[in-house]
Amino acid sequence: MPPTTPAADRAVDPLFLALPLRALADAALTRARELGAAHADFRLERVRSASWRLRDARPAGTSDSLQLGFAVRVLLDGAWGFAAGVDLTPGAAARVAEQAVAVARLSGGISRAAGATERVELADEPVHRDVTWVSAYEVNPFEVPDAEKTALLAEWSSRLLAAEGVSHVQASLLTVQENKFYADTAGTVTTQQRIRLHPELEATSVDERTGAFDTMRTLAPPAGRGFEYLTGTGWDWDAELAELPGLLAEKMKAPSVQAGRYDLVIDPSNLWLTIHESIGHATELDRALGYEAAYAGTSFATFDQLGSLKYGSELMHVTGDRTAEHGLSTIGYDDEGVATQSWDLVKDGILVGYQLDRGMAKLKGFERSNGCAFADSPAHVPVQRMANVSLRPAADGPDTTGLISQVENGLYIVGDRSWSIDMQRYNFQFTGQRAYAIRNGELAGQVKDFAYQATTTDFWGSMAAVGGPQTYVLGGAFNCGKAQPGQVAAVSHGCPSALFRNVNVLNTQQEAGH
Repeated sequence: MPPTTPAADRAVDPLFLALPLRALADAALTRARELGAAHADFRLERVRSASWRLRDARPAGTSDSLQLGFAVRVLLDGAWGFAAGVDLTPGAAARVAEQAVAVARLSGGISRAAGATERVELADEPVHRDVTWVSAYEVNPFEVPDAEKTALLAEWSSRLLAAEGVSHVQASLLTVQENKFYADTAGTVTTQQRIRLHPELEATSVDERTGAFDTMRTLAPPAGRGFEYLTGTGWDWDAELAELPGLLAEKMKAPSVQAGRYDLVIDPSNLWLTIHESIGHATELDRALGYEAAYAGTSFATFDQLGSLKYGSELMHVTGDRTAEHGLSTIGYDDEGVATQSWDLVKDGILVGYQLDRGMAKLKGFERSNGCAFADSPAHVPVQRMANVSLRPAADGPDTTGLISQVENGLYIVGDRSWSIDMQRYNFQFTGQRAYAIRNGELAGQVKDFAYQATTTDFWGSMAAVGGPQTYVLGGAFNCGKAQPGQVAAVSHGCPSALFRNVNVLNTQQEAGH
């Protein structure tokens, strides 16, 4: 394996830097200015994505793709125009700028003819001249031989297959290297590189006598790390793989949960997804204003409730953060040239902030953006995308065992599985990889067929204790969808273990029979 790279020595891929970045940007921005654009930005991206899949320790598929192109966005007479291209010559860049201006003129004319009076304006931002940012990793996974990646996944799969009761194993590894060059007419120029990856194994157990089966996945979250994540940095794979077959065997024999109301201790491996769906999407300002409804709907957390909506208990402190080390949504500068930052969304249980891009910030009177503009490819326009939205731990909070000790009759829920939430981000239910009965402050074995159900404010209002920093884990996903045409973004959500009182728990098998 290649040697690790100290943070101070991480450098942008020379193949990316060898592209005619500044010449293309100069040609596009100069032409946009000549045609009267009040603002223009240029973005060139090189995004490489690769994946490996194994079934029962044998290769089942691989992919390796590369996107390379550029985009020009202009603001003309209060209307946006956008165009993209793949011909990396100054002449082509100037022509794409002309196309973007033509789109702005057309869209502005249509809007005015329809009687629209709203004009797009951008919140002011400091200029960042010629800055570079590289994410926190040690070993670029694209510098590790494919055979080494496949061999490691096969070895892990073989360990699981050798365990009693494991019938099949699926293994996968997704890796992404994203390079972006951005320049605008204000003078900001940024060059960035970030690495992310998602390793996962899932074991299946089949009862040959009855045909019953179940699965158990690893809990290791996707991360903004390098290949070192698979070799001992950031996660104990040996311990998890050793434990997983026994957990699956116990799950196969576990009794079905009794429906009712329970106190829940929820592990970070499950709670991150509840945060994503009930807080992350709900605090995107474009959703709260009704400008966006694709994929996840709008939001119950409307703008008129800013500063007054009781989102949850006074223990609830949720931040938006695009700076968290190893976060999937972490970047140095967003796709509008805004330096990324951390800010409060919910403080002492009250809604106090939103996720913003420059247009949304100006529209509703915020002093500035908090750096949430992102496009998933050079062919797509930047849209307001989710930060690493995270529940903060209690500074002196208990560990997970301490939370469990506070429960007489409840469940401890671990790992994410299926979920459902309405188009206002309000009514929901979530399941998990596994759940343990809690009796008199101690775990009493697994149960299955469970789902917890609530409204967003009732659920977060029932939070009675928050775990300490020792329980905090940064979870997340590669596949958050938004916009039309659809875009996909990776995002992390950190949280500690937490205790929720008197939550409704369904028996999913009984519900399926209704």
